[in-house]
Amino acid sequence: MNLPEDPPLVHLVDDETSVRDALEFLFATHGLPVRCYENGPQLLAACAPGVPLRGCLVLDVRMEPMSGLQVYDALLARGEKIPVIFLTGHGDIQMAVEALKKGAFDFLEKPFGNTSLVSLVGKALGVDKALQQQLEAGGSLGSRFAALTKREIDVMHRVAVGKLNKVIADELNISIRTVEVNRASVFAKLAIRSSAELATLLAQKV
Repeated sequence: MNLPEDPPLVHLVDDETSVRDALEFLFATHGLPVRCYENGPQLLAACAPGVPLRGCLVLDVRMEPMSGLQVYDALLARGEKIPVIFLTGHGDIQMAVEALKKGAFDFLEKPFGNTSLVSLVGKALGVDKALQQQLEAGGSLGSRFAALTKREIDVMHRVAVGKLNKVIADELNISIRTVEVNRASVFAKLAIRSSAELATLLAQKV
């Protein structure tokens, strides 16, 4: 597993103290700086106006007083681009899939392996780093498209014309899960949140 050099912060939001402590220790043992929040409102209150979050966000779906999805919607409304990984129970998978459609990076179903989570966080940090480099370089449309992998490009063109994940999976001979992951990565790298925005960007690129 290749983690980006000098990884930015992992923002962890979970309302269970035991889970926060365990994951904080896990990330620390892998050299990943982490900041913990007891709930969604605490995270939102800690976000300075006009200063985007850097790194990645690990967000539990079921929390009080705000669910993970409500927190995510609040971040989208603020224009945050940080890659978001949802931690979800079996009954919450459909909600997590809906979040992917809005541009979330990925989700893990509980119980998950530590290696899977750390690997996914490493990928999310890499996406955030690539996005920041593009923004620092001027954020040109060309540089954003240049960051996409071949598989992401294949998925991107099909998403842009409104094809369903199942159809894309059949056409590319890959799993629906792989389509979802690549779709989320495309949205993160291009700093967009919907297929409509993607279609607009592609029109500008032509």
